Amino acid sequence: MSSEKMDAEFDVAADWTRVAVEQLGRDHAVPAACRGSASPSALAWLAEAMELTDGETLLDLGGGIGGPAIWAARRYGVRPILVDPMEGACRSAARLFGLPAIRANGQAIPMRAASVDTAWCLGVLCAAASKSALLGELHRVLVPSGRLGLLVLVAQTDDLDDVPEGNSFPTQAELVAVLKETGFVIEDQIDDPGNAPVSWTRLSDRVDALIRQQHQHEKAFRQEAEQQERLDHLLSTGQLSSQILLVERDRREDS
Repeated sequence: MSSEKMDAEFDVAADWTRVAVEQLGRDHAVPAACRGSASPSALAWLAEAMELTDGETLLDLGGGIGGPAIWAARRYGVRPILVDPMEGACRSAARLFGLPAIRANGQAIPMRAASVDTAWCLGVLCAAASKSALLGELHRVLVPSGRLGLLVLVAQTDDLDDVPEGNSFPTQAELVAVLKETGFVIEDQIDDPGNAPVSWTRLSDRVDALIRQQHQHEKAFRQEAEQQERLDHLLSTGQLSSQILLVERDRREDS
């Protein structure tokens, strides 16, 4: 799914973030690059649940500008590969972190079958035009023993308020069903711990403040802010729940 507002949220804002980090200092890079995707506590839970190992490939589907991927590379020695449909995100991931970034739609990943050891997809499933197609591609490129980490915004009601443009949030039952349809089963699931340490948020907030100062009068800034306000409302009112999942291939499918 793509729209002008989503382009502002995920493409234009990626370039803004990169420029702000370059102005403020590289110590701001990882916290800023993880905004909207995951906190350190969420990443740590996923990394341990997925048993990330030195030298493994980690596909970050919809990886944005690469914050979670470089976090995992530095702490666990994985070899990350980013796939993201937005040119600004891929460009920023390469310039900030030197990460290999492939510009492609997650529903047609340009990689061979069974070519990656592990994968994660953080906050992306709700924006996919076809959740089954995206998960089917992940199933295809993972090795049979591969682990998949997901961060998913799950609808707690069938009647959500003003949904951010381009998003479709599954209920828990719908999530379980689409995973089963694509050959996956949930091995573990927790509520997203969410909060990041003050040292982390201080750096991220400085990047936000500089972006606001430089771009607040631009249309794309207002569009991104509107998308975020809608999402924040759904989360704060309990209509959405942020969930972290360890998912594995259904062994019955491979037998």
